[in-house]
Amino acid sequence: MSELLSYDFMVRALVAALLVGVTAPAVGIYLVQRRMSLIGDGIGHIALTGVALGFLLKQAPVLTAIVVAALGAVGIELIRERGRTSGDVALAMMFYGGIAGGVLLIGLAPAGTNASLLSYLFGSLLTTSSGELVVVALLAGAVLAVTTLLRPWLFAVCHDEEFARVSGLPVRTLNLLLAVTAAVTVTVAMRVVGLLLVSAMMVVPVATAQQLARSFLGTALAACGIGVVVSVTGAVGSYYLDVAPGANIVVLALAVFLVVIVFAALRRRLRGGALPASQTPPPADTAPRDVVLER
Repeated sequence: MSELLSYDFMVRALVAALLVGVTAPAVGIYLVQRRMSLIGDGIGHIALTGVALGFLLKQAPVLTAIVVAALGAVGIELIRERGRTSGDVALAMMFYGGIAGGVLLIGLAPAGTNASLLSYLFGSLLTTSSGELVVVALLAGAVLAVTTLLRPWLFAVCHDEEFARVSGLPVRTLNLLLAVTAAVTVTVAMRVVGLLLVSAMMVVPVATAQQLARSFLGTALAACGIGVVVSVTGAVGSYYLDVAPGANIVVLALAVFLVVIVFAALRRRLRGGALPASQTPPPADTAPRDVVLER
């Protein structure tokens, strides 16, 4: 391990992996709570257009990806809110439009950018530069600030949107803020696991933690812990195995999920089939009490 840390590129890679490991589940738990687990994929596809636009305009792809992904996330949230188009249709438009826009713009970009685009599609953790690491750290800090400081209000909106609106919370503002935060998280993680795999880091650690935790806060903390462990371990393993870091991290996260779900199933059988509290749907008349307990 000391040999590993003697390389500057590996130190940067491990720091980036740690930041993504804690940031992606911190946002993902709210998306899972709202049953919008696939929105990360939709934002990832639209961010592809932003990356390609950056190559075309000869600007930093991360910055253009943030702008385009944020606009796309706001658009899908407004479509979902108005209810004129179902959420799955809006996500489908994000998928197809993002891929088509990215391919079109990359075709107009200067020659030789296809290889660079692949590093954003599938991640290129080991080539993370010092400047990119600074950007990732700043964005990750902003995401964690939003998800931590606004946790009671975001939880209330994701748990019961109608109750939150009746309680006087700015539901639309919080929904849009969460959508933009998810878009920023996608751009933070794209250099680590890639745009095509980023949604896995937002969902799989949360799904794993739900098998073990008994509260929303417990699930959030466990998910972030699992995210950090699989991200750092996957990055280290990719160095020794000489495999793609992003794919290694996601496969490791899925393996942990399978182990935990088997363990949880055995535990439930021993306890008579009881589900963890985080997996048990609350009665309809307990929503206000759940929000108070979460705070």
